Amino acid sequence: MALKSKAVESEICASLGLEEYENGASGTPRFLRILSSVLQRTISKNEKSMKVSKKKDAVTIFHGLRAPTLSIQQYLERILKYCSCSPSCFVVAYIYLERFLQRTGAHLTSLNAHRLLITSVMVAAKFMDDECYDNAYHAKVGGVSTGEMNRMEMKFLFSLDFRLHVAAEDFWKYCLQLKKEGLQIDRPS
Repeated sequence: MALKSKAVESEICASLGLEEYENGASGTPRFLRILSSVLQRTISKNEKSMKVSKKKDAVTIFHGLRAPTLSIQQYLERILKYCSCSPSCFVVAYIYLERFLQRTGAHLTSLNAHRLLITSVMVAAKFMDDECYDNAYHAKVGGVSTGEMNRMEMKFLFSLDFRLHVAAEDFWKYCLQLKKEGLQIDRPS
């Protein structure tokens, strides 16, 4: 049973390009393209829904005054390039982001997505990776002040009750979900 499970996990990693990236492949890794597509669709859906219902999202520490000029994919590429996080950090950051949104009732929008992303990736890197940069460095990469980064990290951690452990089965469930999303992206329109 464990052998079959390892084969499935290896196949999922290969389909997301996780191993390919670890081995030094160039260009935007597949897992990043898929993740940015999923996040962008969520933002579009949320903003359309709020526009139709004429509801305003509660303004939080994660909201900017206006949407950044970088796309979600460009922002994730920037984080990957300069923060040198492991690919698994991005999956874990996505899990943390989902947990945060569920626990707070917040919605991912173009005004908060970038700040939530730099925060969730930084927290994931601190928890997952042997080596990672400090808050000041992440703030610079993310385009926020160190003070803002510190406050966002604290708000994020308290919102998650500092529960950062991700069970292996949850990690693979999210990887499988991203793999399925990738199949939709690959489908000709």
